[in-house]
Amino acid sequence: MGRFTIRKTNYVFSDGKEDGGMAEHTLDAKGLLCPLPVLRARKALRNLNIGDVLVVEATDPAAPKDFAAFCETTGNRLTANTRDDGVHVLEIERLT
Repeated sequence: MGRFTIRKTNYVFSDGKEDGGMAEHTLDAKGLLCPLPVLRARKALRNLNIGDVLVVEATDPAAPKDFAAFCETTGNRLTANTRDDGVHVLEIERLT
């Protein structure tokens, strides 16, 4: 089974702030296909504080649609959805 990591600065997860305020974390889901990016994001969000942001980098073409549905279902907020050089960058704010 594949291994994933929480990146601090594969899932790669990065904690962006140290000032005690809202933190931004990054999940590298590039190369994973549905449903893995969403499942890994769900797991990562469990470890975040309310108000923190999870930035998901995904190459799955269905990622924007999948994450919009995921956020609607879970009560979190999809705050950004961009694409850069074939990589979808989705920002999810944890609200619940």
